[in-house]
Amino acid sequence: MKKLTNILFTVVVAMTFFACHDNETYADQKKKESAAISQFIQKKGIKKISEKQFIEQGYTTDVSKNEFVEFSSTGIYMQIVRKGTGKPIGDGEKPTMVLCRFDEYNLLTDSLQLSNNVLIYAGDYDKFSVKNTSGTYSASFVYGVMMTWYKSSSVPAGWLAPLPYINIGRQDSEDSEVAKVNIIVPHTQGHKSASAGVYPCYYEITYQRGN
Repeated sequence: MKKLTNILFTVVVAMTFFACHDNETYADQKKKESAAISQFIQKKGIKKISEKQFIEQGYTTDVSKNEFVEFSSTGIYMQIVRKGTGKPIGDGEKPTMVLCRFDEYNLLTDSLQLSNNVLIYAGDYDKFSVKNTSGTYSASFVYGVMMTWYKSSSVPAGWLAPLPYINIGRQDSEDSEVAKVNIIVPHTQGHKSASAGVYPCYYEITYQRGN
């Protein structure tokens, strides 16, 4: 409960921070966002790799080297911590339910902003329905912290970016592990609050198949 209270306090502080910067131009806000991402990459000792190298490595990132692939078209940086068990969501497959655990960090305020990894949500995941149509993923939240807090069923594009590269299965044995990614999401690929506030988020997310 204490962790949840701290998170809610952080969100209030963040909202106050952004309210004080209403006079900034969009260009100014984007510069701040870019600087925040760069500072985070430097602070965390992240090694950026190109999409070409990512492909050559078999669509993997070397966690021991703290590699993140940079997707130049979206500004997303992604590290695949675990590929996961099972298989990817197939093209034309009926809508798949995906369960996620996540921590969301606001990179402008350098703070944990939202999470379902707290005791109060111990029995619940964030759940969304997703469909793959020729490599284009569409999804909607069914329930969870993201949907409740941001008052939207829209799944951020940044959350969908890892789906072509990970397996969405269930942990059905002691040796199997669900997929996990770390991802830097600029405001253009984030939820509506990030988009409106022009701030980037860093996520640690696990993905597994639900019912």
